[in-house]
Amino acid sequence: MSSLHVVLVQPEIHWNTGNAGRSCLAAGATLHLVKPLGFSLDEREVRRAGLDYWEHVPLRVWPDWSSIEAALPELGEPIFFSTKASRMYWDVSYPERTVLVFGRETGGLDPAIHARYADRMVRMPIESPHVRSLNLSTTVGIALYEVLRQRAIRS
Repeated sequence: MSSLHVVLVQPEIHWNTGNAGRSCLAAGATLHLVKPLGFSLDEREVRRAGLDYWEHVPLRVWPDWSSIEAALPELGEPIFFSTKASRMYWDVSYPERTVLVFGRETGGLDPAIHARYADRMVRMPIESPHVRSLNLSTTVGIALYEVLRQRAIRS
């Protein structure tokens, strides 16, 4: 089992999911999708966004948040990404078993998740007041490679 996981909670846009899957494959991470999804995994767009890599992406689909939340202790330590967090993603020392959790494109993570895991929330810096958030798949890529960067420094 991988020691690095990416969780997309209720992703809505197939292109973002395909791109996140490709980044997970490149980084050696497992992609977890939490239903409901805003698209079908059979859609050709997901496969196109992941190009010819999609069939190789380590993928697990969960019926709902409570199902994967119960499995988090087996997967690793969760770190949640939110534009509402005060701590920057680079200020975290990512553990060997890391679970990076991202919310849906239009609404982010549920307020109940924010409340329960407030001490595990991090954000990406956004300097412009004209930008609400970064693209989901961009954020996934940045976070994955920060974990890999830290692992390389430690080894």
